Amino acid sequence: MTAWAAPRRLQRAPVAIWAALALAAGILAGMLPAALSAALIAAVALLTAAGITPLAPLMLMLIVSPLRALIATERPGLLPVDAGQLAFGLFVGAWLVHRLVARRTLLHWSSSPIALLPLPFIVAGALSLFAAQDAAAWAAEWIKWLQISVLIVLCVDVVRGRDWELLLAGLAAAGIANLIIGAYEFFGGSGALHLLINDRFFRAFGTFGQPNPFGGFMGLLTPLMAGAALGYGLRAWQAFRAGARDWRALAATVGFAACAGLFAAGVIMSWSRGAWLGLIVALAGLLFALPRRLHVSLALLGAAAALVFFAAAAGLLPGSIIERLSSAFSDTFAVSDVRGVDITTENYAVIERLAHWQAALEMARQHPWIGVGLGNYETRYPDVRLLNWKFPLGHAHNFYLNVLAETGMIGLCAYLVLWLAVFVLTWRTRRHADPVARLTAAGLFGVWCYLSVHSLTDNLYVNNLFLHLGVMLGLLAVLHRQSRPGVRVARAR
Repeated sequence: MTAWAAPRRLQRAPVAIWAALALAAGILAGMLPAALSAALIAAVALLTAAGITPLAPLMLMLIVSPLRALIATERPGLLPVDAGQLAFGLFVGAWLVHRLVARRTLLHWSSSPIALLPLPFIVAGALSLFAAQDAAAWAAEWIKWLQISVLIVLCVDVVRGRDWELLLAGLAAAGIANLIIGAYEFFGGSGALHLLINDRFFRAFGTFGQPNPFGGFMGLLTPLMAGAALGYGLRAWQAFRAGARDWRALAATVGFAACAGLFAAGVIMSWSRGAWLGLIVALAGLLFALPRRLHVSLALLGAAAALVFFAAAAGLLPGSIIERLSSAFSDTFAVSDVRGVDITTENYAVIERLAHWQAALEMARQHPWIGVGLGNYETRYPDVRLLNWKFPLGHAHNFYLNVLAETGMIGLCAYLVLWLAVFVLTWRTRRHADPVARLTAAGLFGVWCYLSVHSLTDNLYVNNLFLHLGVMLGLLAVLHRQSRPGVRVARAR
């Protein structure tokens, strides 16, 4: 692996300077309380790693950014800005320092069209400011998309050779950290009685505060980890057929396969119907993207669908899961006027979601072109709410309707074109010559499938998850650039 090396000026820094800095940090650590000493040592270590490569704070960002909701709930005011945003700022700062020291002036973002894809939606979001009542809420949402674009651009500029494998490792580490917390909650650690499942387990919510976005995080990571595991497995098999042993590829195969299985279990532990439905479609998308030829993709997908159908018909699948998935299909695609529906304990959650869908459609009817302003769904909700639904849920529980309500037809078209282009470019990236890169691209195809489906029932651009999506798009941009004819990539060692 060829991590981005520090500029030569940093590499030639006298050993005495680094020794003096280490000695000063050690003296201060000895004089401060234990907690401050640990924080100082961690800060020095992080800054040193950032001085070596900007990828270090990027990896940290992936791991700590989902802590936003947990810290805000358990230790409000602990940090002036949440940990994920601090790490994002450190990544941008480290990138800038490296460029200044190396006297590099040109960006490499132009070598990948993916870096430009979010711009139309950013422009549409900017137009929605003219209709926004809450400018602060608008700014918070609009900045998310700026950060996504920045991450794509900087990933393409920073990642060289096989450094993109570090992004896979960082995403896996972020998922494992959250899964451990989610598993603790599932087996009774949360004690939240309103999340009790069958009087035995509890719905897992990780550091997200709610099960649905936690299931979304696990679901986004599962197909990517599965694709990476298949890629490394193929590399190990090719080495074996050539009479060699690629132990690194074999270890990576086991590691990423374990991550894929654990994250799929995390989706189940969330007990989120939207996450379950999204995972099914994501795995189908992964299967479809695996072969190089379309007819093989169709045959493989058909065989998988037939296998699942016969397993369900034979009663081999758990009845509770089948029942919940069936309700997910019916509830997700149920579109009706709920103003005259009798509300019961059984249908409350469904009617509440549909009521918020109707509110979003009414916002779009009143403001068809530029919407009510990014982030302003909750602000405008009292003006369009149905009689029995006084309190807003924060968003429409359907991201497409939410985009339509907040940015109008212009914004929705820009958003749909963005992801359609992402799908097309991901499909083309499967021509990458390296088996790991090619099957990682197939995993990303599954990620976009998951996001497309789960967005029908929820908003996954929460709790800093948009930072992970930005890195995934950056990963795609790097692989797409490398897949072009004539581009040479360093071999893995």
